[in-house]
Amino acid sequence: MAQSLPQNLYLLCYTVDAEKFELTNLQGRGQLLRAGALTGLTVGGLVRAEGGKAVRRAAKPPGDPFLADVWHDLPTEKPKRWLQFVHNKAHTAEKPVREQLAGAGAITVHREKRLGLVSVDRVQVNDPQQVRALQDRVRDAVLLGDDPASVPVDELTMAVFAAEAEVSSVFTGKERREHKAALKKLAAHYDGLVPGLRAALRDSYLSSRAVGGGWGS
Repeated sequence: MAQSLPQNLYLLCYTVDAEKFELTNLQGRGQLLRAGALTGLTVGGLVRAEGGKAVRRAAKPPGDPFLADVWHDLPTEKPKRWLQFVHNKAHTAEKPVREQLAGAGAITVHREKRLGLVSVDRVQVNDPQQVRALQDRVRDAVLLGDDPASVPVDELTMAVFAAEAEVSSVFTGKERREHKAALKKLAAHYDGLVPGLRAALRDSYLSSRAVGGGWGS
């Protein structure tokens, strides 16, 4: 079954090199998932973007429960700025997306205790090659200098978001600097599809990073 954009963004945050399957980029991950849902809703015609703001279209919610929850948060009449929809519930985003991936068999969640006291969830990727292939496709959109119009929307979004939220499992800081021109073109194309959302994601990420606000599940 095809995975949603938020689910792919979750997997994108894994470091899978040298048999190491760890979630990276704790700060900003919840915002990534929310922004991914908002992108999918907008491109799918369920949300309208106008003037850096968003409003819900008069339509039935999507079938995906996580997308539906995000869709219900948006106003039905007066548009409101993206930032609150990316930021305010970021701490709630990871758990439902993780549960979807576990239900689909993409990951396995193990409950463990650290130092015999604190219970934590350890997440195992069941198909590391799938994650590597996903990361490679996203990297290629930038490193190969592809025409932004030729890049599928999901991969375009993931490339732009990975740069904005500094997802280290996708791009190093050096790569972001060296390919600044390519990223700028991709970002401009994304902005044409979903005006204002990229800036909101960046603002939310910088805000959480400044206060050490990594939101896990």
